[in-house]
Amino acid sequence: MVIIHLSKAVFTLFRLCELSMNEKKKVLFICVHNSGRSQMAEAFLDLLAGDRFQTESAGLAPQNLNPHVIAVMKEIGIDLSKNKADSVFDFYKEGRLYDYVITVCDDAVENQCPIFPGIAKRLHWPFPDPGKITGTEAEKLERVRQIRDNIKNKINSWMETLNTS
Repeated sequence: MVIIHLSKAVFTLFRLCELSMNEKKKVLFICVHNSGRSQMAEAFLDLLAGDRFQTESAGLAPQNLNPHVIAVMKEIGIDLSKNKADSVFDFYKEGRLYDYVITVCDDAVENQCPIFPGIAKRLHWPFPDPGKITGTEAEKLERVRQIRDNIKNKINSWMETLNTS
């Protein structure tokens, strides 16, 4: 009788450990407007490691998605056209918590980039703002492609770091 209860307790403890080990890590990408960089980072982490991470993105002052961002992501088969910009404050009011909060604002406006409150590991990955790019249409698209590729490379290198730690 005692052995049966003990084995049930051990099984329950093992099951709880297994569930917590298999739980996806929650990641929030933050940018000022949630209209470009944070949207791209969320999409790449979903694509590359959606089995390990639950991702969201938000901004301090949400705006419509940048059409150049939508275009360059579509070029590589990722459709952001139906995405909407979310407010970091709405997420906070809902009591959402994250394992990682990653700001993707450029260094020039880092002090304006929102800091999500709560218990999380905070990272800062500076990328230029696609909304501030100037030039011809072709030049803007090329520069946004570079930002897109840099974000994807950063996601890949971060995942490699996590795999080795």
